Amino acid sequence: MKRTMSLKNCVHLIVIGLALSLRAGAAVAEVVAVVSARNPVTATLSNNQVVDIFLGKASRFPDGSQAVPIDQSEGSAVRDEFYLKFTGKSPAQIKAHWSKIIFTGRGRPPREVTNSIEVKKLLAKDPNAIGYIEQSLVDSSVKVLLAQ
Repeated sequence: MKRTMSLKNCVHLIVIGLALSLRAGAAVAEVVAVVSARNPVTATLSNNQVVDIFLGKASRFPDGSQAVPIDQSEGSAVRDEFYLKFTGKSPAQIKAHWSKIIFTGRGRPPREVTNSIEVKKLLAKDPNAIGYIEQSLVDSSVKVLLAQ
């Protein structure tokens, strides 16, 4: 009887955990890649172009101007959503990617800021910066380069 109760409790806990994780995933807003409204890039970028900039494989926009990627803090829901949607990689895979790049001396990860508001502040200061924010925060200060 005791064993059945503990198994029953385990099942309930698993169901509750799954329900909470599904709800938390649904709370993440649509994420878009953006630059400053002052950035000279006029066309939207392909998924591969954005991914290459954020993974350190490219350092320039298609027009040849410098691209300065801005990341959000590791563990943030917006960051996790961005990398999952645009690269198809989990947070652990992104961390492993940058560990390898750093170890081999081939590059450094993007600068990190705490949230989308901070991304927008940096974009306002540096027209060469590229970041990602929640679509609901898009206004006239930024241009959307890629949405999914």
